[in-house]
Amino acid sequence: MADPWVVWLIIALALAFDFINGLHDAANSIATVVSTRVLSPRWAVVWAGVFNMIAYLIFPAHVAATIGKGTVHPESITLAIVAGGLIGAILWNVLTWYWGLPSSSSHALVGGFAGAALAAAGPQALILGSPTQKGIIQIGVFIFVAPLIGMALGWLIMIATYWIFRSATPSRVSKLFRRLQLVSAAAYSIGHGGNDAQKTMGIIMAVLIASGDLAKGTAEPPLWVAIACYGAMGLGTLLGGWRIVKTMGQKICKLQPVHGFAAETGGALTLYGATWFGIPVSTTHTITGSILGVGSTRGIHAVKWGVATRVLWAWVLTIPAAATVGAGLWYLFAFLGWR
Repeated sequence: MADPWVVWLIIALALAFDFINGLHDAANSIATVVSTRVLSPRWAVVWAGVFNMIAYLIFPAHVAATIGKGTVHPESITLAIVAGGLIGAILWNVLTWYWGLPSSSSHALVGGFAGAALAAAGPQALILGSPTQKGIIQIGVFIFVAPLIGMALGWLIMIATYWIFRSATPSRVSKLFRRLQLVSAAAYSIGHGGNDAQKTMGIIMAVLIASGDLAKGTAEPPLWVAIACYGAMGLGTLLGGWRIVKTMGQKICKLQPVHGFAAETGGALTLYGATWFGIPVSTTHTITGSILGVGSTRGIHAVKWGVATRVLWAWVLTIPAAATVGAGLWYLFAFLGWR
């Protein structure tokens, strides 16, 4: 059995990551509803934080199982690997938050975890999987698939909305969708909480398995783990991530309530499907794709593709950057005698 103090310290580190995830990814839940001025920033983060936590009552812990037992073989996991992965993910999140780039906390976590495991035990420690089997390859594939699905759904919902309300006056449409965007923002926040909080649940499961506090075949995290993770993410969301809100809600394309509704609804549907099937996807990628899809219905020039390109590079670099930091930290721990 591992030293209980070390175990609790790493669990605290995981919850710190979850808090930063909520802080960093608050923009995913509130960027559109703030930029369209349907809610003030203060009420938007309260709205998102509450619905993040409601997700616990809706979704089974399929994503947690994928992260905890579907990226690194359980027998290869050590507390030093988990600690290195978490710190790598946190450092990447802090950097991209400072730069105002909506990168993926999810892929930072997977990258840091996998990088530390690769350094510690070699390639055989990783569960690569395939596009049809849960593993690192599938997670990598969905870096591109999730935003494309979000983009397609955002575009389709926006086109359908244009057709349904083709005879309505702009003032009537604006008034209606200012109300409907409250519903879509809540729906997206539920999807965000359902997918993202479960990733930290999976990491804490890995800690408990590595320490011997949980059996290797455990499928569901303990109740206290779920409550702690949803609470930490909700609290982080309540503080908001305003640098990224500006990028997501204003710089990619200009949004009105009807556009915000379409983007959030498309993103929410994508997240619900991924969470139900246990696929850890990036809520950041998903909502960015939805915004691009909605914006493109007004013509290609309605989207600021230069900003979108910067965001894309952040996506591509996230896993290797976090993996490099995670591996470097494991080597540091090993040098200090902790493996």
